[in-house]
Amino acid sequence: MGLEALRHSLTAAIDVDHDEWPDIVAAYGRCYYQQPHDQVMTQLGRDLAVLQHQIAVDQGERRPLLLKAAGQLSVIIALGLVASGQAIAARRWWHTARRVADESADPDAQIMVRAWDVVNGSYDGRPAVQVVAVSDEVLPLLDGRASAATCGLLAGLAQALSLAGRHAEAVATVQQLARMAEQLPATVVDDVESLWGWPEHRLRHTESWVYTHAADYRRAGEAQDRALALYPASQIRLRTQVELHRAAALIRTGHVPDGLRLAADLLDRLPTSQHNELVRSVARQVVVAVPDSERRQSSYRELLERVRS
Repeated sequence: MGLEALRHSLTAAIDVDHDEWPDIVAAYGRCYYQQPHDQVMTQLGRDLAVLQHQIAVDQGERRPLLLKAAGQLSVIIALGLVASGQAIAARRWWHTARRVADESADPDAQIMVRAWDVVNGSYDGRPAVQVVAVSDEVLPLLDGRASAATCGLLAGLAQALSLAGRHAEAVATVQQLARMAEQLPATVVDDVESLWGWPEHRLRHTESWVYTHAADYRRAGEAQDRALALYPASQIRLRTQVELHRAAALIRTGHVPDGLRLAADLLDRLPTSQHNELVRSVARQVVVAVPDSERRQSSYRELLERVRS
């Protein structure tokens, strides 16, 4: 069964059954950063086929549990589609993930699904105003309790506000995020290898993005140093994205050749298997930072061609 057929089946089914699904979801959160993308997506398709069948036949008390699992697994499908540049298909899966999470009536699931949608909205080509609007939908659900979902939502909102040029609001949001992150349970902060955790490096990554766009390069540099010290070896792509923030900062402070050289070196060092639309999106921000007067440089043209591919 193809992913689109799966999506329709899951949307039409909406029901749930088996206590092992939280463990399955947790396992996917760990393998997301550690296993090849194609392998994860293939197995995920098989598991979702089973889950959508259970949703179709079970109207019992376990329904909310499995609906929550379906929402989380749909997030991973959407993330994979964004990373591979399939923005249209990803939008459909984000819609399905939101619908299933809403059917679960689990506030944390509702926030989590929209949080990942908002975070990825800064990479998938959507206008920043649309991404901010998604976060506005769910902000009323926040009750002040710190969780991976609420921190993720604030992180995505801060990044989108930066892209919208609303830098004062972005800085205020990332500062609110930092206060909330201090309240996270240790189990969430220490879950550094999982998609479902919210370790410190995510805060520092967000600070790097926001302060770089706001031209506060001292704070951006501090956040970058901290993020790079924290990232586990398995997350080399995310390390590269933070270092691309540094390349953009170099260019914006007048060190254009150095910034272009750093960006090119980073892309060269990153294994081919780790190149995806998220990396290209951040690299395009480096290209955009180059002043018109410097765009005759061969290094600019070469980087431009690389991020177009």
